[in-house]
Amino acid sequence: MTWFVTFLGAALVMAIVRDMFHTIWHPTRHGGLSRLVMTGIWRLTSRLGPRRRAAGLAGPLGMVCVVAVWALTVAAGWALIYWPHMPEGFSYSSGLVPAEHTGPVDALYVSLVTLTTLGLGDIAPAEGWLRVVGPLESLVGFALLSATMAWVLGVYPALARRRTLALRLSHVRGGVTSRELDSDGGATVLNGLASTVSAITVDFLQYTESYYFYDGDENISLPRQIDHAVVLAELGASARHPDARLAARVLHRALDDLAAVLDERFLHTGAATAAVFASYARDHGGHTGSQPAPGR
Repeated sequence: MTWFVTFLGAALVMAIVRDMFHTIWHPTRHGGLSRLVMTGIWRLTSRLGPRRRAAGLAGPLGMVCVVAVWALTVAAGWALIYWPHMPEGFSYSSGLVPAEHTGPVDALYVSLVTLTTLGLGDIAPAEGWLRVVGPLESLVGFALLSATMAWVLGVYPALARRRTLALRLSHVRGGVTSRELDSDGGATVLNGLASTVSAITVDFLQYTESYYFYDGDENISLPRQIDHAVVLAELGASARHPDARLAARVLHRALDDLAAVLDERFLHTGAATAAVFASYARDHGGHTGSQPAPGR
């Protein structure tokens, strides 16, 4: 029974390390536990209605909850490793009676002190292999802190790129005509949009949790602006200028790729690009209809 509890604790620790790896460092996978937490909070906030979701708490709150689950589960896992070996495997300071400090709370205390690298020393591993395991937990705690910082520093630039694309589309919506698209300048605009859409697609692959951030302002909300990019691609496809037609085809392909990623990872509609974007807008509390086409 002693070693069963120890192996159970080690399994918990390994499960969290794996989840951290697939969430933060693996570019095309997403950790199972972290995704469950993020989607759970997203669905919970969706019950508040699209207007109240505009506070934008789902994404940040989800990330905080994921980190908290990681930290608490790792601490509990290491506590299970320590607990069966208390008190004989540990040394106690002179003010403590070892027989009075052998419960799960004491094991959790030792685990938290080690995980946070406080090193108070009142209860410390004394048995050979436990003296090796203790520093390993400190390394995991340091990795958890570093990974959390890297995660946050990666997600928010991805959100900035997404919001910048939405804002640019809102500008183009009222300032570019179909005649202007039929030119070198129009080709440049379409190429720029295609490049940015491709970058956003990669962001959704690498930072899946960015999907769960709500943008209340319509002008910086990609779900509310992306359908205008579809309109621009359709207008550019009928242009006489060869560069504009080529750029429109590239933009159309980039939009198809974005819709495929959104549908595969989040929406699961199995529909065409326009319908996926409509579902994306609905999921983020936006309008589902297409934006008006630019003037001719």
